[in-house]
Amino acid sequence: MPIQDEIVMPSFEPLAVALEPVQNLFHSLVLLVKSEHLSGLGDWVARTNAALTAEERERHALVVIGFHYAVRPSEHWSSFPAYLDYLSALSPTALRDRMLEVYARFGKCQGADCPPVDWDAVLTSPESYLDFLGEHFSSSVIDRDLETRAYAYVVDPPAMQALIVSHMREMWERFLEPEWERVSPMLSESVAAFQQIDFAAIERLDAARLVTGQELKDVHWEEMLAQATRVTFVPSAHIGPYIGKVWGDDESLWLLFGARLPEGTHVHAPDLSRNEILTRLSALSDDTRLQILRLVADEGEKSSQDIMTRLALSQSSASRHLQQLSAVGYLSERRCNGAKCYALNARRIEDTLRAVALFLLDADL
Repeated sequence: MPIQDEIVMPSFEPLAVALEPVQNLFHSLVLLVKSEHLSGLGDWVARTNAALTAEERERHALVVIGFHYAVRPSEHWSSFPAYLDYLSALSPTALRDRMLEVYARFGKCQGADCPPVDWDAVLTSPESYLDFLGEHFSSSVIDRDLETRAYAYVVDPPAMQALIVSHMREMWERFLEPEWERVSPMLSESVAAFQQIDFAAIERLDAARLVTGQELKDVHWEEMLAQATRVTFVPSAHIGPYIGKVWGDDESLWLLFGARLPEGTHVHAPDLSRNEILTRLSALSDDTRLQILRLVADEGEKSSQDIMTRLALSQSSASRHLQQLSAVGYLSERRCNGAKCYALNARRIEDTLRAVALFLLDADL
């Protein structure tokens, strides 16, 4: 009889909840850069940002954003050190080129008939590199200063790899490793509780709503979930009320959500309960957000422009507050007359008050 291959690749369910330490921790590194635009993130994000010097924060943004598609994990890894070893073992050019290949896929021309990118021309100068990025991405997401700094490393792959590996190892040793030891037991409880659910008979969109606790009304959610070869839900201790999305090279999708327990669960996990309560109460701990809720409660559905005008808010401030209130579920969001309109979700507020009473008094309201 022929000898069977004894090396077995891990099997993945088309829909699953898993710890995924590398996806989890890398997304936390991304949150450090986005914290100034998002309110309600976990305390670790603010504490870690405060511990970094201005130079370290600048270097972190360069590695995580400027080299994002080089350092982003696009498959399953058992541990963060294992992933760092992989990045270190790659040839510098292969590490750089995995980023450039993703950039090329964002071009206006898609498919086999598209001419190959002339990388020699693209990398001739910082200006040609920025022009290439401008042709492939919206100008709103391009930080020209950051990408100019990135260019100096893109044309020097060994220096780029050395910076990536040294910075990621330092972040692991200083911040990620002790934090992972602290939160992984809580995250494992969330995974174990959701793994008791049989997802086989549940539509993907319904499963996403069940796991994240969010309404996910926009049609893009259904389209995105249907497109993925498999979907893995990953509980995060740092993401607050938001949902993170990471695509793999094989069209697999990781969705990161604030660590929680399934509705109606009988699992006793006080750390998880406290984590979700803190996320919900954080949205109520700001006077401006309370004013927004009071305005919508008193007068009914309001557009974002109405809210900005009535409360004298800048667009950036209103957007940040409305984003958090919508993500945590206190406001329901819909499109109306080309704008976003917001209505109070009274049930979500009542659920929060009940959760606090259960946690503190062991009694439902």
